[in-house]
Amino acid sequence: VNYYYICKRKLWLFSKNLSFEKNNDKIILGQILHENYYESEKERDILIQDLISIDIVDDDYIREVKSSDKMEKADTMQVVYYLYVLKQLGIEKVGFINYPKQKKKKEVYLTKQLEQELLEALKDIEKIVNQSKPPKLEKLPYCKKCSYFEFCFA
Repeated sequence: VNYYYICKRKLWLFSKNLSFEKNNDKIILGQILHENYYESEKERDILIQDLISIDIVDDDYIREVKSSDKMEKADTMQVVYYLYVLKQLGIEKVGFINYPKQKKKKEVYLTKQLEQELLEALKDIEKIVNQSKPPKLEKLPYCKKCSYFEFCFA
């Protein structure tokens, strides 16, 4: 869901197991931030139905840690997706996105409006990943920092 809101081409490539993120400095820094920010939390990196991996789970909240709020819409919809999956399992939670470098927190609720937007996005995601070719290349402001940059623009 996150990639859908960032770049549909990246979504398609990732769905075909083409991942270049292991060597990306921003991804590595994000992993370090994630590991250190909540090291005292017991319920970290919770995998649910081999489908979603939630950074932190407690009694009332699910929490995601992000290094920057530049992709706030994508981050929000990722948490909305997690809340939706949990709702399907009969679990009601509230989401939180923590941006520790900016000392910012955002609370996320699964509203009817966001759920409807998510369901439409999920339909579109299915169409995209089932295409035989990747979506057309679209130059976006953040392409140069993307781990797929060389693949797309070489």
